[in-house]
Amino acid sequence: MTAAIFDPGRAASFVFDAHKNGAEYANLPDEIAPRTITEAYAAQEALAALLKPSQGQIAGLKIATTTKVMQALMGIDHPCGGMIFERRVHRSPAHLSRADYTNLVIECELAVRLGKDLAASSSSYTRENIQAAVAEVMPAFELIDDRRAHYKSVKAMSLIADNCWNGGVVLGNPMPPSNRFTGIPGTLEINGKEAHHGQTDDPLGALAWVANLAVERGRPLQKGMIVITGSAIPTLPIAAGDTFVFRLEGLGSVTLAVR
Repeated sequence: MTAAIFDPGRAASFVFDAHKNGAEYANLPDEIAPRTITEAYAAQEALAALLKPSQGQIAGLKIATTTKVMQALMGIDHPCGGMIFERRVHRSPAHLSRADYTNLVIECELAVRLGKDLAASSSSYTRENIQAAVAEVMPAFELIDDRRAHYKSVKAMSLIADNCWNGGVVLGNPMPPSNRFTGIPGTLEINGKEAHHGQTDDPLGALAWVANLAVERGRPLQKGMIVITGSAIPTLPIAAGDTFVFRLEGLGSVTLAVR
C-alpha cells in the first residue's frame, strides 16, 4: 500500500485556521502532517501564501531551535528556519497589544540587514564568507506566539509548518557592523530593572545557515532583508503592562511595551 501524497496546502490551511481562531497549539494531525523536512518547508511556504494578503511580503528570516537542548527535545539535529512578514516588523520603541497574540513570549537577539543578495553560488555560505553581506546590525526582539504549546510534545515538522511560531520582530536603530558578532554582551531590563544578562552566540553561523536554507528552497535572501540570529537570553513571557529594554554593548537598545 502506497503512502498518501502529502498536500502542503491542506497542512497550511490547518495552521492558518488555528491562528485565525486563536486555538492553542497542536501538532498537525497525522493524516495531513509533513513527514520530512522538505514537506515541512513546503507547508510553511503554502502558509506564507495564505498570510501574504494580510501580512505582506517576506521581509526576512529567523532561526529557531539553535541549541542542542532544544533540538534533542524535538528529536532533530539541526536548527529550523521561519519567515518574517513585512507588516510584522516593528520599530523601537514599539507598543503592542497582548490581546493580539494567543501566548506571547520574546527572545532578545542580534538582527542583521543584508546589503547584497545571497543568491545560489558554487559553494555554500559560511560564517567566513557571509560577513561581507551584512550592511547593518541592531538589537531586536523576536515576537513568538507559541499558542501555549507544551514544548516537550512539539514535533519539529509541525513547528516548521507553523512558521516556527514567528509573530514578528521589533528592531532597534541600525548601526554599521564591526568585526565583532560573537560574544557581544547583552542586558535585558524589565520594568526599569536589570533582570537578565547574556551574549550573542554565533550570529554569522546562523546567518550562513538560513542563507543556505533559503537557496535550497529556491527563495534566496535578498538585499534589504532582515535576519534574526538567535537569542542571547532565554525565552521569556511578557505580560500586559510590561516594558522590556534589551541592550547590546556598543549597538544601542530596543524597547517593547505591551498593553
